[in-house]
Order: sequence, then C-alpha cells, then structure tokens
Amino acid sequence: MKGKKRPAATADQALYAMDRMIATAQFGQQDIARRLGLNVTDLTCLGFIIEASTAGRTPAAGDLAEQARLTTGAMTGVLNRLEKAGYIRRQADPQDRRRVHVVMEESAQARILQVYGPFYERLGALFADYTPDEIAVLADWLTRAKALLGDSLDETGQEPPPLPPSGH
Repeated sequence: MKGKKRPAATADQALYAMDRMIATAQFGQQDIARRLGLNVTDLTCLGFIIEASTAGRTPAAGDLAEQARLTTGAMTGVLNRLEKAGYIRRQADPQDRRRVHVVMEESAQARILQVYGPFYERLGALFADYTPDEIAVLADWLTRAKALLGDSLDETGQEPPPLPPSGH
C-alpha cells in the first residue's frame, strides 16, 4: 500500500497541531466523562482499569493510585464513585487481605463502548488512510511523547512550587 501525498509540515506546525488536539481532547474527555456519569479523573482511572482488564490483569488499588498520581485516599474516592456507578467492584487479595484488586463489572465495557464507539470508528477510518509504515511512525512518536510527558510530570512533581512574587 502506497501512502498518500501529505502536505509538508515543520516540527513547529506539528507541535501546534498536537497542542490543539490535546486541548480539544480535554474538552472531549469532559464530555465523555459527563455522559458516563463521571468526572475526568474517574474516567482516566477507569481507562487504566480497562487497560489492565484487557491485558488479563486485575490491578491493585495502590498500583492504580500510583499510575494516576493520586494519594491512596483520593483513589479510594475514585473507586467509591466508580463502584457506585456500576463500573467496577473491589475484590480482596486472597494472599494479602489488606490489598484490594479492582475488577471491571461485566456490563461496564458495553456502557463505555456505547459512548466511545463512534469516536473510535472515526479514528479507525482515519488510520485506514495511512500505510502500515506511517502508522508505525505515529505509534512510535505517540509512545515516545507519552514517555517524555511522564518524565516531565515526574520532574515537576518533585520540584517545590515557585515562590510568589514579592509585593514590593
């Protein structure tokens, strides 16, 4: 499969396009969260749970807190809301009763796909416009950019907040 001719672009243009896509995606996440009866943090955590579930794992609550960069107390609130909304249930670890695993409810996937499905279909059609080699480049870039963002979050999370300007 031969790729389509693409318009030339500079790194600055690509960065600008990415910034605009992220801004639009934030509004999209807010809308999807609202439609699922959640807030954006809960939706993000639900995404981590779906990812683990798809891989055949049941994540521990503490691991989710770390992944989401939340305290264990904040994660308890997230899990309370997700459980109340019928997306997950908690399951005690048989080897360590203090450890709790998070299991997707069977009906959750269908409810989520009802909201995400049309968007994912559009993305599938967009990917169909690219060759396998182009998709490989996109996947590589997105994966590496995510890692850079994670590194940046690690760095900023370790720095003290800036001092307020003096009132002189």
